[in-house]
Amino acid sequence: MKSFLVSRRLSVRLVRLYAGLFLYGLAIALLLRSGLGASPWDVLSQGVARVSGLSFGTTTVVVSVVVLLFWIPIRQRPGWGTLSNTLLIGVFADLGLVWTPAAHDLAWQATALGGGLALLAVASALYIGAGLGPGPRDGLMTGLVARTGQPVWVVRSAIELTVVLVGWLLGGTVGIGTAVFAFGIGPLIQVAMRVLCVELAVDTRPAPALSRPAAGVSEQAGISVVGER
Repeated sequence: MKSFLVSRRLSVRLVRLYAGLFLYGLAIALLLRSGLGASPWDVLSQGVARVSGLSFGTTTVVVSVVVLLFWIPIRQRPGWGTLSNTLLIGVFADLGLVWTPAAHDLAWQATALGGGLALLAVASALYIGAGLGPGPRDGLMTGLVARTGQPVWVVRSAIELTVVLVGWLLGGTVGIGTAVFAFGIGPLIQVAMRVLCVELAVDTRPAPALSRPAAGVSEQAGISVVGER
């Protein structure tokens, strides 16, 4: 199993990438079904979906594409993992929402929240281990950090406060789950990365896609360091 997790073969990395994206979509669905609040970006997608009438997954794809457009002026270049994330996580989240019933009691809400966070951590570690490019949101963050010279925490906080406020105003669900996500997902992903043998500091594999991502950056690597996808 360990040889699979640390393999540098492109075929194995692609399996890890798509397994991670699939599980990530299911994790998002669990967090949303908990009714206790989700990540800031998912609050935004939820709010836009309620206003537009589109499905949550479709809205997630649209938001991701819009975020990618902001990469142009800050000169970020996508990798294969970037495009896969943009197009697939929303699809997988919609599937998860179909398969997962809404929580109607506190026990199920807590289970959905805890299970969603744990699954998201595993999914993130798989995605990080693929090393195939940053996701749209983390690429936006790192690009703005590079262009503005501001600390990561300032840029990340500004982005997430903005998107969660807009999402809430549009009808997205903000609750205890949003706070738990913000404070708990980083440590959980660190544990998952350790278990799944992901070593960011020594991973020098190039992304065999449109470009190499910025040094030390991956979609969910951004989560493990500063917050979320």
